[in-house]
Amino acid sequence: MIVMAGMIGAGKTTYTTKIAEELQTQPFYEAVDENPILNKYYEDPEKYGFALQIYFLNKRFKSIKEAFFDQNNVLDRSIYEDALFTKINVDNGNISEEEYQLYLALLDNMMEELSTLPKKAPDLMVYLDASFEHILANIKKRGRSFEQPTEENGLLSYYKQLHTAYGDWFEQYNHGPKLRIDADRYDVNNEKDWQNVFDQIQAKLNGKEIMIG
Repeated sequence: MIVMAGMIGAGKTTYTTKIAEELQTQPFYEAVDENPILNKYYEDPEKYGFALQIYFLNKRFKSIKEAFFDQNNVLDRSIYEDALFTKINVDNGNISEEEYQLYLALLDNMMEELSTLPKKAPDLMVYLDASFEHILANIKKRGRSFEQPTEENGLLSYYKQLHTAYGDWFEQYNHGPKLRIDADRYDVNNEKDWQNVFDQIQAKLNGKEIMIG
């Protein structure tokens, strides 16, 4: 099982689709378009912060259970990132300390359940590391109105906060093998670039390191 990681707009959905096609397996996508809370969160994060994180946690746990019992599945976001988003919401005053402790207790219970499954962690976590400019360009390109930063909604500061936090999060990730991909460097719609990326993924899955071309 492979899980993607990276902040909003890094390209996780595209990578998930292409990896799943290469492996001829099922992709599991983050619930966004059918998420009844996400756009409300962007309008009022203090009111909907906790509900959004519980929604994502529940959906992620369901996807992981389904993926664990199959072979070579790809998930476009890891459950390990959810705690990062939740902590940022706590720091920003959108989630109370009491809600945060409840969230962590629920997450711990879920992780204990995962330990009884055939695998205790993903075979590989692929982190898409992109420049802030790349992130903003992708957010604009995909065109979800509630994600667009304006002077009034404060999203630009929020995205910068996330972008900074992700680097530390990746360094601290220790649940299994991990691979950092420079998302600025590769256009995965270009066959040569994609082959380079997929070669790195295959090598890491096989416990090897390759020179990045």
